Amino acid sequence: MKQAIHTFAAVLPVNAAAVLVPALLLASALPAASQAGTLSDSLLQGKPSAQLRLRYENNDSNTNNKTASALTLASRLGYQTADYHGLTLLAEVEDVRALIDDYRPQKPGYDVVADPVNSEINRLQLHYRYQAVSATIGRQRLIFDNARFVGNVGWRQNEQTFDALRLNYKKDQLDLSYAFIDQVNDILFNASDVSSHIIHLGYQTAIGKLSLYGYLLEDDDSHNRLDTFGGRFSGQQTAGQLKLLYNAELASQNAEAGNNDFSAGYALLEAGVQLSAVQLLLGNEILGSDDGQYGFSTPLATKHAFNGWADQFLASGSQGLSDRYLKLSGRFAGNKLLAHYHDYQADEGNEDRGHEVNLLLSRQFSKQFSLGVKFADYQAGDTGNDSQKLWLWGQAKF
Repeated sequence: MKQAIHTFAAVLPVNAAAVLVPALLLASALPAASQAGTLSDSLLQGKPSAQLRLRYENNDSNTNNKTASALTLASRLGYQTADYHGLTLLAEVEDVRALIDDYRPQKPGYDVVADPVNSEINRLQLHYRYQAVSATIGRQRLIFDNARFVGNVGWRQNEQTFDALRLNYKKDQLDLSYAFIDQVNDILFNASDVSSHIIHLGYQTAIGKLSLYGYLLEDDDSHNRLDTFGGRFSGQQTAGQLKLLYNAELASQNAEAGNNDFSAGYALLEAGVQLSAVQLLLGNEILGSDDGQYGFSTPLATKHAFNGWADQFLASGSQGLSDRYLKLSGRFAGNKLLAHYHDYQADEGNEDRGHEVNLLLSRQFSKQFSLGVKFADYQAGDTGNDSQKLWLWGQAKF
């Protein structure tokens, strides 16, 4: 299985854009078809896609490094064939360029902006669907639930993808998935050989969605293992003009690193209300600790979406983390507005780990075009440094 996945994902060279771009331009002039009559129809009547995101990021971590300034352009170009008896092929290349590169890793001595310059095959997958059953093999995007454990890190200019085989059964309220991951392609253009198993069951009830999962991760080089089992329930209920929101999740984790074994727990509790386009959410997320020796870890997650946008807690630390937060969101005159407040404490011990304010304003002008500005202000607690980050971006998606 590992060899099949690896062979399929690597079938195109890294500079595949030289082959794909002319084909995409030709295909874009052809009519699309939802069901192709022949194999040649499937290849020629597919759907091209393109995404361009220009973003400025400023990062001041209040260290001896210089403040980072990055203006980067992420370009993503893809082509998906039309359906041929349940089969589709998707090929997508990705490129990140820097117009202003005063940031690490592009230049030493600066604060970090995690958008290195490079090009790669972002996705190359063969997908098959028959009634309630589907299978996808190759380099693909994997997102489960809210991406807290497995996600694509879509905020970064280079997204995280996986060389994997995924099997799925979805019918009525039941959604059952299994994935075997052979390689993780992270946001820094690093590729890690793994032998990881993802098991996920989702069931939609009248009052919310129940998810049960097992994430069994193993690094092929070190043979370190990270096994996580848990469950999540997420839903909402209408009460007059209000919507009552609730989310709860529990998980346990066992880690094996060399001769060391650790265990830690995870807990999430959220409750909120929504009135028209305004939503208020109060929550507490706890990434537990094993007696101050090990902190709960989510290496495949979309981490930027959790524990504050300043990215101070991409790893929870050996003492773990308790994140108590208040989130306010809404829409005004066509604009999306977000305001978050986080208060951080260590799960083990009494260490104050600081607090953070996050603000966002964005506008979707059409299905294709959007603009946004985002700000994160982290104030350190007993340890660490204050940090401020600012983003401005524009995106076109076709």
